[in-house]
Amino acid sequence: MSVESDVQAGAHAAAEPATAAPIGNPALLGLITFLPAGITLGLWFVGYLDTATLPGGMIPIVSLSAGLFLLVAAVWAGREAANSVAAIFGVFSAFWLSFGLLLTGLTSGWWGIPDAAAVASVQSTYLLSFTIVFVLLTLATLRLPLAFTAGFVFVDITFVLAFLGVSGGNAGLFPIAGITTFIFCAIFAYILFDGFGQDLGGRAMPMGNPLVK
Repeated sequence: MSVESDVQAGAHAAAEPATAAPIGNPALLGLITFLPAGITLGLWFVGYLDTATLPGGMIPIVSLSAGLFLLVAAVWAGREAANSVAAIFGVFSAFWLSFGLLLTGLTSGWWGIPDAAAVASVQSTYLLSFTIVFVLLTLATLRLPLAFTAGFVFVDITFVLAFLGVSGGNAGLFPIAGITTFIFCAIFAYILFDGFGQDLGGRAMPMGNPLVK
């Protein structure tokens, strides 16, 4: 091969764009492990899972499927310097892990709570705390596409209904909370499909414009 051809071959190679390195997307892991626990929560609210006779029935799925793997997704996002994503998955992991621990403690008598009224007080305090945090999260992430905001709003509505149902002893609110739970699960499933589609070479699905630019 001549020197000229070597130069031309080198120039041609330099002109070719470098292959982009794969980009990590912890949202795929976070969303797909969030959904089983979210669906279980919705089924509990609508009465499909009878927690009167199976009070600990949700502990494995909320603690392991959602709590543990959302924590993994949060750490992964942090390593990718996706700070907001890490915070979102972190707070949802905190909810599911603490919810699982709360259920474990209540069903095993760990916390020494004496009666049903005291249990309701503990649960309402817990729900109110996370309601406030999730509302703050919704307001802080209004720069995200509209689909994310819609999902967070239905999370907020679910927690408000659950808090009012527990604090006011109004069990009629729980089936409505189940419906709103299924709605935010459907929204997050839509976002999950978009993430898988793009990761596998497809086009982005419409997410809506952010409310704040």
